[in-house]
Amino acid sequence: MTTLSTRGTNLPRMGGFNQAALLEAIRLGAGTCTRADLARKTGLSAQTVTNAVRRLLDAGLVTEEDVKRQPGAGRPGTTLDIVPASRFAVGVHLDPASVVVVLLDLAGQVVASRTAPTPESEEPGAALDVVVREIDAVLEGAGVERERVLGVGLATPGPIDRERGLVLDPPHLTTWHDVPLRDEVARRTGLPTLLDKDVLAVAAAVVWFPGVRPTDAAVVYAGTGVAIAIVSGGEIVRGVSGNAGEAGHVNVGRPFGRCACGRQGCLGGVFSANAIHANAVERGIPLGGGAADAGSTATLRADRAVDDLRVLAESGDAVVVAFLRETGAALGSALTTVCELLDLDTVVPSGPVWERLGPWLEPGLRSVLDAYPVPGHHPLRVLSAAGDGPVAAVGAACLLLDDVLTPRPTGLLLHA
Repeated sequence: MTTLSTRGTNLPRMGGFNQAALLEAIRLGAGTCTRADLARKTGLSAQTVTNAVRRLLDAGLVTEEDVKRQPGAGRPGTTLDIVPASRFAVGVHLDPASVVVVLLDLAGQVVASRTAPTPESEEPGAALDVVVREIDAVLEGAGVERERVLGVGLATPGPIDRERGLVLDPPHLTTWHDVPLRDEVARRTGLPTLLDKDVLAVAAAVVWFPGVRPTDAAVVYAGTGVAIAIVSGGEIVRGVSGNAGEAGHVNVGRPFGRCACGRQGCLGGVFSANAIHANAVERGIPLGGGAADAGSTATLRADRAVDDLRVLAESGDAVVVAFLRETGAALGSALTTVCELLDLDTVVPSGPVWERLGPWLEPGLRSVLDAYPVPGHHPLRVLSAAGDGPVAAVGAACLLLDDVLTPRPTGLLLHA
């Protein structure tokens, strides 16, 4: 169960589980559902649908339009659709390299976004100041009143304590220990706030958007670190402590890269920005300012090295292209283990590393997945993460939308 801080201060009163179920069906129907369709899809009576739809219309959350019919075809029906600008959600991704803030409307579209560097001091207070400043700036820049903002979703590296809203001891934010990030952001913004791991936020984006929504998938997030979230039966697997997704020591089946644990062949020593940087340097690949700027943190140098590699790959550098293909193949080997163990049929790579290097990583990834004899005799498909914009921040906002709007007995529209 998700805990929202400053609960219910500005959430719309939408009338309970049935109303939430109807709003979800309308959202997924994307303007094609009539009231009769809603009754069939939800199993609710026509009168219940009529009453709930009236409340949704009165709240400005949905709109109704006549369906064009042929002459003589009888009384025209009406279709329902959500009003995207009726409500908004803020998503924040706090990464060791950057703070990304997005504003999503009720349809999940990015209305505005901002990016700022994470303070190099790594002190929690400095990062918190940046987060709050960027949230205020994105709302002011978009001209959105706070009364229409459902809340803030925060995505950070793990481990976290999701229930208490604490960032515990992330390996790339070495001064962070039991930081009450959720409650501090809620206190300083006055908005309901929730906290989750960045890779689980990405998984939330994958399952939120209509048209993608894989039911069984491995969702890879590659940034400063690397993690793999699991979607099973359409639900995100969170684990006992809410920290599922740690994948740094999943074996890639080859002696490639050196992990922080001292072993070779760990995914964490191959597929994060830091690992790709280190492995490229070891291969003698020239990385310009990204590798040479000793005045920056290791995180920022690795992030710049990824940009250097992209430039070299775009120029057709054969050594870099081969290196990135091998790196993608190593990810593929790790994913075949995960997909076989959990009987998954979909892989969704994402994150800053994939966004910049994906065209050169994907051939190696696909070569391994396509050749793998899956025990269930089903193919392993590769999908792009859903939505526009920075995927972890978008996913953080989707977590908030999902928590507030999705019909669940434990996560209804209002929180007492």
